[in-house]
Order: sequence, then C-alpha cells, then structure tokens
Amino acid sequence: MRITKICSSAFMLLVIPMLLISCKHQLPPTEFKLTGGTLPPTFLMGSHLCRYPMPSTKEMLADMDNLKKHGFNLIKLQTHWAVDEPLEGKYEFNRYDSLIQHAKELGMYIYMGFTLEQAPAWLYSKYPDCRMVGKNGLPVKYETQYTLPADGKPGPCYDHPAAMEKQLNYINAFVKHYSKYENILVWNTWQEIAYWAEGLFGSDICYCENTQEHFRQWLKTKYGTLENLNRCWGANFGEWKQVAPHRQSPIGMPVDKDFSYFMENDYVAQTLKARYQAIKEADPLKRPVFAHKGGVNIGSGQDWTYARCEDFMGSSTYPAWSSFRSWDDNAGSRVYPPKKYESLYNEMWSNLAMCFDYLRCANPDKNPVWAAEFQGGPVMSGFQKGRVPSADDIRRWMLTVMSSGVTTISFWVTRAEIIAQENNGFSLLDSKGDSTERLSEASRIGLALRDHSELFAAPTKPKANVGIIINEDNYQFCKSFYETDMHLSYSVRGWYHLLWRNGYPVDFVNITDINDHTADQYKVLILPFPLSLSDKFALQMKDYISAGGNLICEGAAGRLNENCLSVRGEISPVIAGMAGVEQKSFIEVAEPGNERRWTPRERTWGEFAPVTYLQGTGAFEGSKMLANFYLQTFTCKGGTPIFKAGTEVAACENKVGKGRIWLLGTFLGHNGTAYYSPSTLDLCEKFMKLSGVESQKIGQLLVQKRINGNKEAWIITNPTETDLTETINCGNMKNPLLVIGDNWHLADGKGKLSLKSLDVAVLVFDK
Repeated sequence: MRITKICSSAFMLLVIPMLLISCKHQLPPTEFKLTGGTLPPTFLMGSHLCRYPMPSTKEMLADMDNLKKHGFNLIKLQTHWAVDEPLEGKYEFNRYDSLIQHAKELGMYIYMGFTLEQAPAWLYSKYPDCRMVGKNGLPVKYETQYTLPADGKPGPCYDHPAAMEKQLNYINAFVKHYSKYENILVWNTWQEIAYWAEGLFGSDICYCENTQEHFRQWLKTKYGTLENLNRCWGANFGEWKQVAPHRQSPIGMPVDKDFSYFMENDYVAQTLKARYQAIKEADPLKRPVFAHKGGVNIGSGQDWTYARCEDFMGSSTYPAWSSFRSWDDNAGSRVYPPKKYESLYNEMWSNLAMCFDYLRCANPDKNPVWAAEFQGGPVMSGFQKGRVPSADDIRRWMLTVMSSGVTTISFWVTRAEIIAQENNGFSLLDSKGDSTERLSEASRIGLALRDHSELFAAPTKPKANVGIIINEDNYQFCKSFYETDMHLSYSVRGWYHLLWRNGYPVDFVNITDINDHTADQYKVLILPFPLSLSDKFALQMKDYISAGGNLICEGAAGRLNENCLSVRGEISPVIAGMAGVEQKSFIEVAEPGNERRWTPRERTWGEFAPVTYLQGTGAFEGSKMLANFYLQTFTCKGGTPIFKAGTEVAACENKVGKGRIWLLGTFLGHNGTAYYSPSTLDLCEKFMKLSGVESQKIGQLLVQKRINGNKEAWIITNPTETDLTETINCGNMKNPLLVIGDNWHLADGKGKLSLKSLDVAVLVFDK
C-alpha cells in the first residue's frame, strides 16, 4: 500500500480494452460521444506526463505527440483546488485548455482527476474552524499548494458546512467549464482515498464539534435510542450530547470500534457521495465518476463501502515499493539482502494478484476494475532509488493484474518526476529520451490485449467457487484491540496465497453479500480470525451450510460479540452448536525456533503452550497443522475430531443440513506465509477436494480465466523457480492463439507451452 507516493496534476497511462477492434485503428475525434455513464468502445492507452509544479506546456505537448506515436490514446490531467482557485471565486482553469484541445486533435481521451484535500489558503483564513482536529484538541494545520508529501491530506473537515459548500462550488465550476470537451472520458473524485493523519501528524481525526455531532447522528441511526446504545455499549449516558469517543489509545471498547467504523466508512462516504453528485449534476454527458485508493485494505470491508459511493473504485499499485510483511519467512528482518526469486514472486501474488482480486470483489458485479496508478519506473523515496523495472517486470505485472480481472491499467508516470522525495522516479521514460524497454514492453502488451478487448476491457473474470469472508465489524474491533487486525489481515493473506498457489481462483465475500443463494455460488467459504462475531452473522452462516455449503472457520470464533463484549463459554454459541463442541482450553502457543514474530514475552512460567503441531485423524489422517498464536481445544458434543494436539481435540467437523463446518482451533492462514511448508499447501488442497472444488492448474502452471460469451482467455503463470514445459489439451478449443508468449507448439489437438520462471503467457480461443 502506498503511504508516501502521492499523485498530482498531470497525465497517466491507461489501458482500457473495451471492444474488439484492430490495434491499427486510431479513434477519430468525431467518435467522442459519451452519454449515460458509458465508457468508449475501444481499448485505451495513455500516460500521466507530469505532476504539479508542471513543466512547460511545450514539453508536455511534445510528450503527448510521442505517446501517440507509441500507440497511446489517453492521458490524465489532475486538477488542484489550491492552484485553480487562488482567491475565492477566481478560477484559473486555462492551464488545462491547450492540453485537452491538443489531445482532442490527436484523437486522445482525457481522464480528469480532482485533488480536493489540497484546499486553498483562503478557505482556512476565512473559516479557521474548518480544520480537522486531533485527539489532543488541536487543529491540524497543514496547508500546501504542492502535491507532495500527501496531496494536501488530510485537508479540511468536510463536516464543516462552509468547507463542503466551497469544494462543491469549485467542482461545479470546473465541470461546467470543461463539459464542452467531449473527449473527457471520466472524472476521479479522490486521489487515493484516505487522510493519513496518524502517519503524517501522529493523531487520528476528527474530533471537531461538527464531526462529533455527525458521529452522534450516525449512532442514533444505528442504535435507535440512547437506552439501546447504553445496553449495547454497557454504558449509562444521560443524554446524547454526552456520547463521544475517548482521547486515549483504543483498547477494544465499543466506542473505539464504532468511532473507527464511522470515520472509515460513513465519514468518508459522505464526502465521496457529495462529490459524485456534484459532478453528475454539472456534467450534461453524465460521464462515469470514480475514485481510487492508495491500496486495498486486506481484511476490511471499507472498500465495499467506497465502491458503492461512485460508479466504481480503482486502486494504485507499486509492486516493487514494498515486498514482504514483517512476519513472512522472507522478511528483511530475517533474510537479507532480499532474494531475487522470493521477492519477485511475492510482488506477483501479494502485491498484484491478491490486491486486484480484492478490488474486483469490492466493486459491484459487472463494474470496471481499474489499476488507477501502476508503477512505470523506479521507486524514488527521498534519496533511495529503487530498481529500474525491466521489460520482464512490466509484462509480469501487467498480465498478473489482468489475471485478477483488471479492465484498466494506468501507469505512473511518463517522464521522470522533478520534485521532492520522488525526484527522477517512477517514470516509463527517463528524464531524457523518447523510449525505454519498459515503455516499449508496456506498449507491446497493451496493443496485444487491444485485439481482444471483449475479453480484457470488460469485467469478465468468472466468480470463483471459493470465497474468503470479509467482516468490517470484526476488522474494526480487531483494529481497536491491541492490533489484532494484523492477525486478521495476515490470515486472510495467507489463505489467499495457499489457494492461489494451488491453482484455485479466489473471491473475497463481504458478509453483507451473503444470502440465500450463496451456497449455489460458493462451494466453500473461509472465515479467518473471527474474533468478534454476531449471532446474526453466525446464523447466516448456518443457513449457508444448511443449503449445502462448506465452511472453514478458524479459532477464537465469536470469543467476543459484535459489541466487543466477552461471550460466556468463550465461543460463539451458534458456531459451537453447528460444530458440536464446547471450548475446553484456550492458550497462547510458542513459535518454532524460539522466534517471536507475533508472540510477546511470557510474563511468568507456564503462560504459553510449547510449539505444537496438530496431527490429522479420520479423513485428515497424515495431515498436520502448526498451531499459530493461540491453541483452542474442544470437548466434542456431536462433532467429529479431525485434528488433535496430543490427546486433546483441536479441530472438528460436523454436518449441518446439506453441508458441513470445519472448526479449527488455531489460525491456519498464518502458515500461508509464515513457517510455510508443503504440508500446509497439501492441507489446503485437502479441504478443497472434500468441498468438491477443482484446481485450474496445468501441471505446475497456474491458470486464471477471462470469459465472455464463446470467447475465452487463459492467463498462464509459471510460479516456480525453474523453467517449465507443460502440455495443454486443446481438443475443446477452436482457433487457440498464444497472444503473449513465444514458446508454443500446437499439434494433434495438444499444445506444448514453455514458460520461464515467473513468466506469464496469454492463450485466447473460441469455445
């Protein structure tokens, strides 16, 4: 996830394959007709040329001409409220006109993004109380015209009526001014949705009176009456005006969870919706409106919230900016210098495939999936320069996100950046020159995909048979409860890796989307680190299982309820009843090799259980599982033991209606990336086979599919450290064509494909 990499005014490369057309054809200006929120029927490539402060118009126009020669036909411009309205009501929009007009003459579309946290100085002077307020009661005083370090974040508090009014006035004026340009394709309302106040200023926000009143109104909607809030919170407020978050570090109290939930969902959503509505009202063509995040939030449901405030949501990605999580086997704290294969492999599955499968699932069905910022050159942070991406990197990165359902790739940035900590970084081009191998490869891949736009421009990745459940209530509790959200997101990530490496496509399923038809779609659902759980949701899961679904539920299930209060018996009564168990013991367990990746020091002798491997029994005979973080044992009350810790039962299965539940007494997902072993991979596959789910692997090659009507594409990946050759049965394929890849031999209905380590190929055919 990007924390310091910030976007700004300029252009971006976008790859939006829309319909099947010849890559030789350019879109003439006469076809700039966008109405009803539709995207154009063509595959678009473009590039972000600069950030603010902007280079000369002459240089940008020349770069646009050069991009056009390379087959690009879309650029991004980014507005800056502080720059565009230096005095109230005085709008200076002319810096964009010549660029938009030149793009139109070249037959290029414009992607227009707003930077509204970058508020003008006059706003703060006129309304000093519109600043956000930290826990200490002091206003966050940060105003800038520059895009760095954080696009003006956190910006003003838009619970302040005047601040909200003035930003909407600016949006209205800008959209009306530029609505005459039909080559403007799409509007972006938020450059990396976030405030980042804690990282930038050391304090959460916002504690101003306007936001506190907003919070109380939100609580009234959620709880109805003050009496009900008091009952759920275990409190005794005398009147609503007494209700407020405390100013200390969160410790898992009901108010901690609710305030964080409110700020990260309702507070942000209010601003997204207001901007969306302002654009739609001002734009006579009703063009699509979206926003993008710096990165998806694994384990949280907030991305589902944001995606429903716009037409769709996108995400940035800089796969070589960060590598491993601190608990991973190959983290820098235990393996240094970084190993090449492990690092590139992690970029592929963790930074790309998982994140964009997450984004795809967060967006409503049939909506575009945009990689709204995509690394095009070396990361530059301060005076540390990252590796220059090779053509192999660009190909691997682009095709990996396409395998997760991406419909748009937007590269950051064309020409080397010129300002602050990102100077001379990120670009497809160097500071001088008109071409690089990474630019050429991006163009080659994009043009190859353009010929099959009906597969790659639309959201054509089929739903999976396997889902990982996302529960925002549980995430917000864990976030407030001694950073147990790190365990939640780590388990989610580990499960994804185990499934991805085994060749099983994965969906992320928000609990709000689980309904009567879920068992028809998902043969198996995984419930990771379910520390806080409501009876309502547990009963939903019971309905899912009864209808024929299979549930893998990790340990500590419903140890606390949805109001952050402990459950007697230390387990959700609904989960316990379904599994046919009672909890017998619950103890923290040591890590192998006396490591302490997540384990604190024992306060005294006997606090932790020793390193424990659970041994399979019954249908799981021969399998083993490492106990991570905690070990929970059970007394069976109808459930069947499937794993034991010595003589104690540590996992059970039980039939419920047409389906079954597997209740684990620990957190298996952790072993997807920590203390990883082939036995964990085998155990994951065992669960899938028992659930009736088939892998899409061909030998050791991984396959992800894009399907539209009778057209099908297979994105084929070699995830191993060695070069591989596998045979593909093409008997049911008509006109199989290897669109990307160069070692393919087809004879007698069989194709022989060779792929180098970590390389990706694309096979397209008619069914």
